[in-house]
Amino acid sequence: MNSTGATADAGSEQHLRRALSNRHIQLLAIGGAIGTGLFMGSGKTISVAGPSVIFVYMIIGFMLFFVMRAMGELLLSNLKYKSFSDFASDLLGPWAGFFTGWTYWFCWVVTGVADVIAIAGYTDALIPGVPLWIPGLLVVVILLALNLPTVAAFGEMEFWFALIKIVAIVALIATGLVMVFTGFQHDAGTASFSNLWEHGGMFPQGFMGFVAGFQIAVFAFVGIELVGTAAAETKDPKRNLPKAINAIPIRVLLFYVGALIVLMAVTPWTEYVAGESPFIAMFALAGLGIAATVVNLVVLTSAMSSANSGIYSTSRMVFGLAQDGDAPRMFARLSKRRVPQNALFLSCILLLSGVVLLYAGKDIGTAFDMVTTVSAVCFMFVWTIFLCSYLKYRRTRPEKAAASAFKMPGGVFMVFVVLAFFVFILWALTTQPDTLTALLVTPIWFAILIVAWVFVRKSPHHIARHEAHIAYLRDETIDAH
Repeated sequence: MNSTGATADAGSEQHLRRALSNRHIQLLAIGGAIGTGLFMGSGKTISVAGPSVIFVYMIIGFMLFFVMRAMGELLLSNLKYKSFSDFASDLLGPWAGFFTGWTYWFCWVVTGVADVIAIAGYTDALIPGVPLWIPGLLVVVILLALNLPTVAAFGEMEFWFALIKIVAIVALIATGLVMVFTGFQHDAGTASFSNLWEHGGMFPQGFMGFVAGFQIAVFAFVGIELVGTAAAETKDPKRNLPKAINAIPIRVLLFYVGALIVLMAVTPWTEYVAGESPFIAMFALAGLGIAATVVNLVVLTSAMSSANSGIYSTSRMVFGLAQDGDAPRMFARLSKRRVPQNALFLSCILLLSGVVLLYAGKDIGTAFDMVTTVSAVCFMFVWTIFLCSYLKYRRTRPEKAAASAFKMPGGVFMVFVVLAFFVFILWALTTQPDTLTALLVTPIWFAILIVAWVFVRKSPHHIARHEAHIAYLRDETIDAH
């Protein structure tokens, strides 16, 4: 395809269809903010940080709200931005689009592979003896079938996935509150809000226990930026994107903080251990014998939701990279239904590696924890690029920043506050052996990207595609579809 074709690709012919309604985008934002980590990982977080974990989730949610506001202001400053790799490329230069797009793609491929393995594990718990490759392969086929027809089909499926997660959390909070207000008695004591401070205070593990909570909890928030990936396919983005982003703090308070307060009020934090779901323990205490089956189904759905989001976001990111000349041209093609089917097939083929990993040995869980930690560190890199792009936008396009109807609260000052918080998180990751190992391994990915970039940036095809794409993004006479 020549440079003329590149312009066509970037222009009116090869655009994604705006088919996600307000209902879809709201639930996509909730689904992105509630990870599988809340259902299964909160036991470990509570055991290391005690009741102070409540403040951990509040602080992380508060900081990431500003990251999302910066992202939202940038996306709405130019409706031709398909995703954040577009504004990174436009504001910081072609290297930023390349590094952001491929790093985000890598994050979700790793997370998606983890989800395929998790789904196979949960299926084995529900149907003992089933060969692990069957659910692993089945989930990839189902997700491909759901994503190929239209983006609305993806939005509809994600809507129901997120709804199941919400119902599970609301049921937990309601059940827990009934137990607290009726003074429910069990082996570990009486359900009461006083359990939050009567077992060593709010910070029973001291400052370092509090810090350890951050390095686990931050992984629960990956995917919160999914609304940004869906920006190009959102109906009325100027109305729906701000609504979804502004609701993030309330959702964090309700779904994370609310659930954790209830869990630790019913059962003292000292009873929780890593590797066991507090949700199962809570429903079992309430006398719901089928709790394990129900929660396994919910977590299975949560993992399906995450894998669904992963397939969606990786395919859109590769599509954007291809339009910018950073990925092979074949991935810039859309089907008749305006779905990037070649990019979808690539994502699904990579997810199949999860099926292979199922048979790699019993120690795969440990290796996988490390890989997903690497993924979370890479997510932080992507969030940092959002903030750096925002700083450049404020400096080089002050007229657009002044005219913005969705200004980031605190502006430049809050960007530096959040960047300082990310430095704190990186330090927190060095305090635990497993996360320290992952942190030391992460530079390998960036080394691979640097080598790839050295070759890509000199390619005449890349230069032509990038120039055509940036010209399209900056041409104010062309309407964004």
